[in-house]
Amino acid sequence: MIIGFGFGSPLESLMMLILTSILSYSLYRAWRNFTRRNSGRLDDREQRRAFYIEQRERARQMMREWDLTDEEIERRLDREEERL
Repeated sequence: MIIGFGFGSPLESLMMLILTSILSYSLYRAWRNFTRRNSGRLDDREQRRAFYIEQRERARQMMREWDLTDEEIERRLDREEERL
């Protein structure tokens, strides 16, 4: 929460409010990045990205091989995932 006090002129109060908001946002981002880096969430993100790229490549391969539409490809991929 950001609280602005009425010290000085209105311009000084506005500047203090802006500076405290920038400071608090910077601290929030730094803390969030620090906790995310230590919790291993970045690895999960990379795994999801690799899975997405793999699925796209499989879909392109099916499209070239069997000339399928997007809906048919999605159904085939879903069926293959259910088997696993």
